[in-house]
Amino acid sequence: MAGIYLHIPFCRQACVYCNFHFSTSQKSVHTVVDAMIREITLKRDRLLGETIETVYIGGGTPSLLPPATISRFWNAIQDAFPDINLLEFTLEANPDDLTPEYLQALRRTPVNRLSIGIQSFRDADLKFMNRAHHAGQALRAIHAARDAGFENLTADLIYGLPDMPLAAWHDNLDTLLELNIPHFSAYALTVEPKTALHHAVAQKKAAPTDSEHQAEAFLLLARRSAEAGYQQYEISNFALPGHYAVHNTAYWSGKKYLGIGPSAHSFDGYSRSWNVANNTLYAAALLQRGQFEETTEVLTLSERTNEYIMTSLRTMWGLDIDRAEALSAGGAKLQIERNAQRYLANGHMTQAGNILTLTDEGKLFADGIASDLFID
Repeated sequence: MAGIYLHIPFCRQACVYCNFHFSTSQKSVHTVVDAMIREITLKRDRLLGETIETVYIGGGTPSLLPPATISRFWNAIQDAFPDINLLEFTLEANPDDLTPEYLQALRRTPVNRLSIGIQSFRDADLKFMNRAHHAGQALRAIHAARDAGFENLTADLIYGLPDMPLAAWHDNLDTLLELNIPHFSAYALTVEPKTALHHAVAQKKAAPTDSEHQAEAFLLLARRSAEAGYQQYEISNFALPGHYAVHNTAYWSGKKYLGIGPSAHSFDGYSRSWNVANNTLYAAALLQRGQFEETTEVLTLSERTNEYIMTSLRTMWGLDIDRAEALSAGGAKLQIERNAQRYLANGHMTQAGNILTLTDEGKLFADGIASDLFID
């Protein structure tokens, strides 16, 4: 079983926190799309023997594309990968793009799940983040999507902004939970290098994030979502029972996936590869030379084991010590059990049989705990 990810590297404007590869110039959209279609064809042998279950179009802002282009991608995927059992086809979308007309046209494509970039229901937050929509559009987009027949929805929220009081985050959660959508993701604001936010903080034009404030917001999020019936099945992802994101869950479980588009990553179980993060170089290689600009890294046994430790600890299913032992070809079990003892003792982790799971408080330190469990 495998998934396909398509990266659309275009946005109308740049969010202050975003460090993904994108361009605010849309002059090369058609050229890049043609190149992506070519890449799908050239990489048709990458997933031999695998059944394609998910397609995810992310970015950037995929909802800038007309639905006809979405169908074109799907036709190319069907031609290249005949073994398809499509469970989920996700399109990331900005609220301001989801007009009734766009949604009706989208219904005629294979897209059956929308990921809506809400980020906040407060105009002050949206202005700070330099989002292209306002709070009213965020609410209207969800209602319009449902009116058009899209029930499988997910929304993104960001918390821990420097000027977001805890009460405002509480109100954001109230608005979201009242909508009763089946899935949502919530992320703490991070100041990534080379972003507008990083520059603003360095120039003292914006306040840095506050880790204690973000921890309070996270614990409130965990409590409120659980009270509303959501399962925190991954640190940043929440679903009503049975509504987990199939594509993203495959990432966390180590399944194979193929990345298409500038900067997109692929994983075949043993190696990781990624395309050049430059629209011009990417398109020229594919359209002029019939090649792709790609870098590949073959993972060692310890690297594969450590990736599993990192991703599994983020989920409610936890870290299976026996699986880590098998991935490492021996030696991981004793090291993990020894290094986990202090986290079991301080309440940051629980153990049931051979499964280690983080508590809510432990999730605040997930990356550090995972690194302490890494094998040599």
